[in-house]
Amino acid sequence: MANPIPNLFRVPELKQKILFTLGVLLLYRTGAHITAPGIDYNALQAAFAQLQGTLFGVYDMFVGGALSRATIFALGIMPYISASIMFQLLAAVFPTIEKMQKEGEEGRKKLTQWTRYATVGLAALQGYGYAVFMQTLNDGAAIQNPGFVFIVTTMLILTIGAIFVMWLGEQITERGIGNGMSLLIFFSIIEGLPAALGRTWVSYRTEVIGLAALFALAVVVVGVIAGVVAMTMASRKIPVQIPRKVMGRGRVREGQKSFIPLRINSAGVMPIIFAQSIIIVPGTLAAFATSVPFLQRIQSSLQPGTWLYNVLYAVLIVFFTYFYTAIIFNPVDLAENLKKQGAFIPGVKPGAKTAEYIDHVLSRITVAGSLYLALIALLPFWIFDWFNIQTFFFGGTSLLIVVGVGLDTVQQMQQHLLLRHYEGFMKKGRVRFRGRQRYM
Repeated sequence: MANPIPNLFRVPELKQKILFTLGVLLLYRTGAHITAPGIDYNALQAAFAQLQGTLFGVYDMFVGGALSRATIFALGIMPYISASIMFQLLAAVFPTIEKMQKEGEEGRKKLTQWTRYATVGLAALQGYGYAVFMQTLNDGAAIQNPGFVFIVTTMLILTIGAIFVMWLGEQITERGIGNGMSLLIFFSIIEGLPAALGRTWVSYRTEVIGLAALFALAVVVVGVIAGVVAMTMASRKIPVQIPRKVMGRGRVREGQKSFIPLRINSAGVMPIIFAQSIIIVPGTLAAFATSVPFLQRIQSSLQPGTWLYNVLYAVLIVFFTYFYTAIIFNPVDLAENLKKQGAFIPGVKPGAKTAEYIDHVLSRITVAGSLYLALIALLPFWIFDWFNIQTFFFGGTSLLIVVGVGLDTVQQMQQHLLLRHYEGFMKKGRVRFRGRQRYM
C-alpha cells in the first residue's frame, strides 16, 4: 500500500470506475468546444477579451472557457451548483428545507429532486440572459442572425446542455470515482494549465523573464500548493468519550475514545467565491455603463493590487467565512447527537455546555481559517506582481478547488484499494481457519 498507483488498474471494479469517469469527462470537455449555431466564434472571442475581471470572466473560469466560446455546454455545471448553494442557504431560513435535510435518505432524495427543478429554471433564465447579452455585445457583431428566433434557440440549447451536464455529473457520482459535480469543475479549471505553462515557457525563451525569476516562481508555486494541501487537511480534534453500556441479553458495549474533527477551513472555497462575486460587481457594471463617471472611478479604485481592493477583499472573505461556517455547521445539533449516543466531551457537561464549548472552539479556529483564505486569495496577485509575470496565473479560488477535489478523489481511490486489501486478507483468513478445522 506504499505506492498504490500501480494497483489502481489491477482492481477490476476500481478500473471500471476510473475508465468510466475519464470517458464522461472526455465527453464533457468535447461538448465544451462545440460552438452553438448562429454565432461567429472569432468575433465573440474579440468581444469577450474586454470582459476579463468581470462576473463573466469568473464564470468562464468555472466552465473552462465554454462561456467565452458560446458552446452547447456554456453554462456548465454552474446552474446546479447555484441551486445547491441556494437550498443550503434557504435551509437556515425555512424550517421545511432544514427538516428535509435531517430526514435521512428520503429527505435527501426529495431535496435533490427540488434542486434539479431549480437547476432547470436557473439554466433557462441564464440561457435567456446570455442570448440577449450576446446580441448587445459589440452591437451584435458576434451574431449572424439576431432576433427572437436566435434568443429562443440559444436559450433551449444552453438549457438542454446544462441539464445534460448535470446528468453527467450524477453519473460520475453513482458509477464513477469521486464527486461528479466537483470533478467537472476540476477539469474545467486545469484545462487551461498547459496553455499557461506554454506561454510562460515562451516568455522565458524570448527573454521576457529570466531563469532566476522562472525558478523562483516554480518554487513559490510549489510551496503555496503544499501549504494549501496542509491547511485543507488540518483539523482541530475534540476528544469524545463513549461510556461502557449494557445492550441487553448480556451484551456489553465497551467504552471507546474518539474525537470530533473540526476543520480549520470548514467553509471551503465558498467565502472566496462570495467575496469575489461582490467585489467585481462595480467592474462588471462599469464595463457596460462606460458613460457613467462614478462607476468608472469605482472600477479604477477597485483594480486588483490596489490597497482598497486588498483590504475590502480580505474583509469580505473573513465575513463570509464566519457566515458560511455558521450556516453549514450547527454546534447545537452536534451536541444533541452526542447526548443521544451517551457520548460526552471530558470535562464538559452534555447538552448546552457542550454546544457552547464546540462553538467556542469553532470560532477560534475559524479566525485562522478566514485569515488563511484571505492570504490565499491575495497571494497570487502579490506573487505575479513581484516577478512581473502575466502569462501564468493561478487564483485562490481555482487553487482551493483543484486541491480539495484532488485530495477527495485520491482518498476515495485509497479507500477502494484498502477495502480490496482487507477483503483479500479476510478470504485468506477464512481459508486458513477452515484448514485448521479440517485437521483438528
